[in-house]
Amino acid sequence: MFDKILIANRGEIAIRIIRTCKRLGIKTVAVYSDIDSRSLHIREADEAVFLGPSASSSSYLVKSKLIAAALEHKCQAVHPGYGFLSESSSFVAEVIAAGLVFIGPSAEVVATMGDKIAAKNMAIKAGVPVVPGYNQALADMQTIKEKAAEIGYPVLFKPAAGGGGRGMRIVHSQDQLEAALQSAQDETRKAFGDDRMFLERFIGNPRHIEVQIMADQHGRVVSLGERECSIQRRYQKVIEESPSPVVDQTLRQQLGDRACALAREAGYSNAGTVEFILDQNGDFFFMEMNTRLQVEHPVTEMVTGLDLVELQLRVAAGEPLPITQEEVKLNGWSFEARICAEDPARSFLPSTGLVTRYARLRGENIRLDSGIEAGSCVSVFYDSLLAKVISWGQTREEARCSLVQALNRYHVEGVITNVDFANAILNHPAFIAAEMTTGFIEQHFDEGIAKIAPPKERIEAMVIAATMVYHNRENLMRKSLKPLTTKVGSSAKPKESYSYVVKGDEDIFTVEFQGDPTARLWTFRVNETEYRVISPEFEFFRRRLRLEIDNQSQYFRLQYRHNFIWAAFCGSSRIFEIYTPREWELAHHMPKETSMVRQNELTSPLPGMVVSVLAKSGDRVYRGQDLVVIESMKMESGVSSPCDGTIEEIRTKPGVAVETGDILITFTS
Repeated sequence: MFDKILIANRGEIAIRIIRTCKRLGIKTVAVYSDIDSRSLHIREADEAVFLGPSASSSSYLVKSKLIAAALEHKCQAVHPGYGFLSESSSFVAEVIAAGLVFIGPSAEVVATMGDKIAAKNMAIKAGVPVVPGYNQALADMQTIKEKAAEIGYPVLFKPAAGGGGRGMRIVHSQDQLEAALQSAQDETRKAFGDDRMFLERFIGNPRHIEVQIMADQHGRVVSLGERECSIQRRYQKVIEESPSPVVDQTLRQQLGDRACALAREAGYSNAGTVEFILDQNGDFFFMEMNTRLQVEHPVTEMVTGLDLVELQLRVAAGEPLPITQEEVKLNGWSFEARICAEDPARSFLPSTGLVTRYARLRGENIRLDSGIEAGSCVSVFYDSLLAKVISWGQTREEARCSLVQALNRYHVEGVITNVDFANAILNHPAFIAAEMTTGFIEQHFDEGIAKIAPPKERIEAMVIAATMVYHNRENLMRKSLKPLTTKVGSSAKPKESYSYVVKGDEDIFTVEFQGDPTARLWTFRVNETEYRVISPEFEFFRRRLRLEIDNQSQYFRLQYRHNFIWAAFCGSSRIFEIYTPREWELAHHMPKETSMVRQNELTSPLPGMVVSVLAKSGDRVYRGQDLVVIESMKMESGVSSPCDGTIEEIRTKPGVAVETGDILITFTS
């Protein structure tokens, strides 16, 4: 086994690798850039090496700096994590040439499986079913038209290099081919430096099923079960689970056998993931192979009891796999939610800033893989993934409910995250029924909001929580004023019941409750529904509240926003206005607020780097037309015109860094 390794990564995956190394007694060397100088992963490691400027092209992607750091600190191996250089065959070759061990497959295998055309050909050779298509680099438009007609529309342009959905385009008719090809090649050329494309039949509404394999250097390959990864947005996974609710033992055996056959054909060693699509007829087809540890590997660890990072280290050190296929057993169910710095309400634009409050999750059968803490800086330079929340249960429903409750109490402030969006998915009736495809989010959500209204009971539970917090503050205020009250005359009789009017969005709730504050037992009536409520502990100083409502323990995240209270629960969030009956009566006589929104300026909705400006001064533009493209967190976002008008002045240019609110363009009035 190794004595010391270098981790060529950052954030939560670096911390995850360090955790296993500490358990095994392996020393770790972390690397960091300017912006990461105070990051958690460099404090967790035994040693740390500064790489350079914040941009990954000047730090985490500079192979020579990483290899020099490993040699200088007398490391024996390099673990790439995922992202960055984890699937760079040239990096693997340079690591090995320097006399170090790369914790992953060989350079030749990484190159072959990273080329989607070569990988598909190898899958065919290994007897793995593939999607019908034209498995050669496309050259001329006439050939493309002929092959598309043979395959049958709709067809899918796919890049030979890279992954993550970049460069993929669905084409429904011949007249769309040329524009789709041009767009796809432009994107993949920029992303991967390679514009080779091939054609496949587009399979609508499939499931995305992947198989985790592990192979040693002695010819043994085992499959560790499958993961359901159908919940995706723009080809990026949001929720994963293991096992898949639609894979029975027979299909699991078939998927595992085919995945292992491909690994043997490739001469594979270390951890890998073979990805399949499963159509509505139950037929599966090879999609690609990822030659690294996956983001979603924890769900496999939770149901197998194996530490995949430990297996990676042992295999890379030349040890044989310590398990046989017969010894692999799946126990229970596991879910993972990816927590990203993005705003679902604003088309999932990246969110940056300082994490001002952070509450680490704890609890039975809950695991948190996190790269942040209070004080962490979330920048525009890297991926938006902050953490992963993982649950386990004996059944799918038990594991789902555990993850829902964990997200209800997972508290991050300072940056906007997708916590409530992920929780809304977990609480959607179609997800609960396991009725999902890769089009689930587009089908059931619009701008991050579920297309169906949340259940009445969920909203009324939020009303109870918000009212409890408001009432508690008012009560504490009254108690603080008691010493100032007169001591002469009779004292007022303590109130036994209370009434409020609560407004949330357009809904109005009448709330009446009474009870014993000492016993923390209350009877609430919200509109016409009665609830029995116990408040066993009051944690609002941590922005969380635990209540037992009708014998069900629930967690809520709450926050004062001026005079109102924002509450989040089970994927729903609202701002509640709370009034006494008298205040509510008088509120109708208050003047209405009016606001004047200027639309003669285009401002940046996010921080980032201007990639391109799509118009010039004097151009006539229209509301909704993209005028500027900004890159942030490895994602490009178009910024559209807020109005119909003529451009007066362009105040930015490509290569300029902008902050949220910066004026990009002005229009003539």
